[in-house]
Amino acid sequence: MTNFKEDLMKVKAFAFDVDGVLSWQVIPLHPSGEPMRTANIKDGFAIQLAVKLGYPVAIITGGKTESVHRRYTNLGVPDVYMGSSDKIIDFEAWIAKYDIKPENVLYMGDDLPDYPVMKRVGVPVCPADAVEEIKSLCKYISHFKGGEGCVRDVMEQVLRAQGKWGKDLTW
Repeated sequence: MTNFKEDLMKVKAFAFDVDGVLSWQVIPLHPSGEPMRTANIKDGFAIQLAVKLGYPVAIITGGKTESVHRRYTNLGVPDVYMGSSDKIIDFEAWIAKYDIKPENVLYMGDDLPDYPVMKRVGVPVCPADAVEEIKSLCKYISHFKGGEGCVRDVMEQVLRAQGKWGKDLTW
């Protein structure tokens, strides 16, 4: 069994859930009934940096709000899977599209719908406030909660380990 620092070196792609990972678990509702999600600016910076560095990045969420789709496509993420009722199906389509081996994917999820994907990937990780079933699968549990920088935490660790963090900030 490898340790987490060694696992960081094999990451070639990232995939993330939204609610409870990129957004807080408590979601206020707009008067129209649509969930209003949060977005952490530092998570967004890390995502767009990884995209610019050539890493495939996917968002796989059961949610269907246009604002989520717009947020991540504006950061350069071409693969935003909305309304994903069975995340493993969208995950398998994404890795096939880019010919990515599952063992080279870091996936961050926080709840039971993420379980099948997290069992499949090489580097399953989660926020501090993930459910116990998810924590039990993880190679790393961020000290940050969902929506509070957990994505930045893991992405920065990968990019630093691979010597790509802060190399070229002149875009």
